[in-house]
Amino acid sequence: MKLIHDILLDEQTIASKVKELAIQISKDYANKELLLVCILKGAFTFTADLMRLLTVPTTVEFIQASSYGTSTTSSGNVVIKQGVATDLRGQHVLLVDTVIDSGKTLASVMQKVSRCGPTSLATVALLDKKSRRTEDIQITYRGFEIPDIFVVGYGLDIGEQYRNLPYIAALNPADQL
Repeated sequence: MKLIHDILLDEQTIASKVKELAIQISKDYANKELLLVCILKGAFTFTADLMRLLTVPTTVEFIQASSYGTSTTSSGNVVIKQGVATDLRGQHVLLVDTVIDSGKTLASVMQKVSRCGPTSLATVALLDKKSRRTEDIQITYRGFEIPDIFVVGYGLDIGEQYRNLPYIAALNPADQL
């Protein structure tokens, strides 16, 4: 499959926003230890970049959740394939995701994590497709609001491809699986 796309957010724009988010998160969690919970697979790149810029003591955990499979639209059924291995009681937890659209995946993960007893639970998302929101969720730290388009790159994929792009691109409908 040949990728035909338009760059939505270039490397420099993404890096600038990640730095801005890291500064605010570091300020808000000053004198606290922070546990980042990366929602796999899409958020691994964003999590790594964000984590390196934080100035507070930070650890990282992973949870694998998805409602897309290989499609460009959510099935509406969230599957949590891998849970967090760390005890979350008493921790300041920040859920990290790259894109929020309907909010179903984030709502499911938030519910699962909140049952584990963290001291605080917040969210950060690089991309927000507000127009697709069906769940009433709060995104504590938001990067960019984007239109209802399917995007790839910077960890985001279609059929496990294009995660390696250093930018975020809108996928041409002709390239959708």
